[in-house]
Amino acid sequence: MRRIVIALVACFALSSVVKAQNVQLHYDFGEDRKMVTTTLEMFKPDKYGSTFFFVDLDYSSDARDVDNGVSLAYWEIARSFKWNESQKFEPRIEFNSGVGRGDGFTFPINNSWLLGGQYTFNNADFTRILTLQANLKHIKDGKGENNDKEDLVGFQLTAVWGLHFLDRKLSFTGFADFWRQDSFGGDYVFLTEPQIWYNLNSNFSFGGEIEMSNNFVKDEFVVNPTLAAKWTF
Repeated sequence: MRRIVIALVACFALSSVVKAQNVQLHYDFGEDRKMVTTTLEMFKPDKYGSTFFFVDLDYSSDARDVDNGVSLAYWEIARSFKWNESQKFEPRIEFNSGVGRGDGFTFPINNSWLLGGQYTFNNADFTRILTLQANLKHIKDGKGENNDKEDLVGFQLTAVWGLHFLDRKLSFTGFADFWRQDSFGGDYVFLTEPQIWYNLNSNFSFGGEIEMSNNFVKDEFVVNPTLAAKWTF
């Protein structure tokens, strides 16, 4: 499963024109992956807060042994709330879900709800942005201590950042998640996906990301680099 939440900070700075939809194409060089992923993102602010969603699709020849069609579909949608224009802290709610398939089998990415808040720091021209989130996380039908299905309640901390240089020609964006989920044997899980983009113009960018995780899909530290292109609508 891939999780790309990059547009949130990059598009916050462009909220006045709401130019915040993009599609990304990544080729993943990670071990046992060697696959293409597309990501569709949207961020739209309004006077009551903002809505963000993304959808990831893997077209896979990786360890799931699928050589035709989509091997994994995953999406997240989040809504934050505000009551005045100068508000820095915003309550938020988020929903995540998905499904994957292998050679002759499918597997769910369990429905999960997150409820919490976020606080955004930024400079005057929005070339430096940091959003911090703290959430309670409820996972439907996870796996308990005896591998039985049961709802799981934990926490998730998230940082999302955007740094823009050279009159926004170069962008360094990304997120980092840290959470506890009992289905991982009580382990703390870490996932980060820093991205770097060279923006040829207001629409087309090329670059890549490095997905780094610990106790995420594997019970070890994993690094998966990509090369990517992005079109902003």
